[in-house]
Amino acid sequence: MHTRALVLYSGGQDSATCLAWALNRFEHVETIGFDYGQRHRVELDCRPALVSKLRDAFPYWGHKLGDDHLLNLPVLAEISDTALTQDREITFKSNGLPSTFVPGRNILFFTLAAAVAYRRNLTVLVGGMCETDFSGYPDCRDDTLKSMQVTLGLGLNERIVIETPLMWIDKARTWQMAERLGGRALVELIRTESHSCYLGDHTTDHDWGYGCGTCPACELRAMGWHHYVDKQTAAQ
Repeated sequence: MHTRALVLYSGGQDSATCLAWALNRFEHVETIGFDYGQRHRVELDCRPALVSKLRDAFPYWGHKLGDDHLLNLPVLAEISDTALTQDREITFKSNGLPSTFVPGRNILFFTLAAAVAYRRNLTVLVGGMCETDFSGYPDCRDDTLKSMQVTLGLGLNERIVIETPLMWIDKARTWQMAERLGGRALVELIRTESHSCYLGDHTTDHDWGYGCGTCPACELRAMGWHHYVDKQTAAQ
């Protein structure tokens, strides 16, 4: 029944891996991104470059790729007071959440993605949310997204499926998933072309990709990469 998907694609490691996962699974795949005044806006520049190289490197996926949609959401930055939408230090708040948490961001993203999907006859929404090695964001939790699936389906009077293929795996296993889907070529493409750094540093090159190397996103990505490489070495 469900052969057409819309991937929430930011240009980061997780969403790029989810894009490959969707292309391996569905007959037609479109992508959607959001410009919400994020501090790491460079990720939006990585999106088309990564997709273009993905088409070239994996032609059997390329023919499945449909339109890309980029929505401008400046209001999200206007109502937010976070380290992702303002130039401020990344800290932890009294509620235990990092200052990078943008309240309502994923809820809004899925709502708007569902509206686009409804118009384009896309019945599956794919997101890279994860509960295994995340920063505690409540809108990344499995329960939140299961609830969103029910709400969107009721509100649109259509069967909407939310897929989160990374929900229960860590960053090392995310790299492994990329390798299973597209071999070392896909791993290298995601390593060099995707962006995860919260501070928007896409000039400093590390073995795990570009980034400042010190923000929480870079630390997670680097740790996952090194665990992934260690497992490869041990298997040889």
